[in-house]
Amino acid sequence: MNMPNEKVMTLSGGGIDDVVPSSTTAKQTFKLISSMYATTGVIYILAKAVFRVVPIALEPWQGGIALSSTQIGAYIATCLFFAYAEGYKGFQLKFTPLVVSRALTLNASSPIHHLLFAPAYAMGLFHATRKRMTVSWGVTLGVGGIVAAVKRLSYPYRNIIDAGVVVGLTWGAASLFIQYINAVISGLKSSVDPALPKKK
Repeated sequence: MNMPNEKVMTLSGGGIDDVVPSSTTAKQTFKLISSMYATTGVIYILAKAVFRVVPIALEPWQGGIALSSTQIGAYIATCLFFAYAEGYKGFQLKFTPLVVSRALTLNASSPIHHLLFAPAYAMGLFHATRKRMTVSWGVTLGVGGIVAAVKRLSYPYRNIIDAGVVVGLTWGAASLFIQYINAVISGLKSSVDPALPKKK
């Protein structure tokens, strides 16, 4: 039988803490706060990107040069494509579950840099398997390169692509919010592999 003040060995997202005298409620509260910071941080990153490109995406409908029928069709098709490929398949099925799962590994025994940089940790940019970090950094740098290339496009092609980006990122942010809330309701649990590196 464990005494009230007995030290308990626990496994965290960043290592092993062998001194956890706090109550279960206190530990759950800290886990909730740290995971919330991680997920809302990622949502903020996505939302910031959306708000940056929304004016460009809406330009054709707000006094810009009118689009032809073909261009309107391309605008709609691009939005639908990004909704499926980026929003649903990329975010909802892959990225969002990973972010939520990794965010839920954070707790009071996690290393301080995992907590300070929780959004980046949740995205798998560090303290993850080699494959996960390769994918995460590859996607991050790849998106940056695509953004730089799209900026060079002329009207209305940049506007059309940015409209798709807005749809995809908005879907991603919404799916992350919903899946995190579901995890909170289910008791801060996730069945998704957080892709943590193996202990040496």
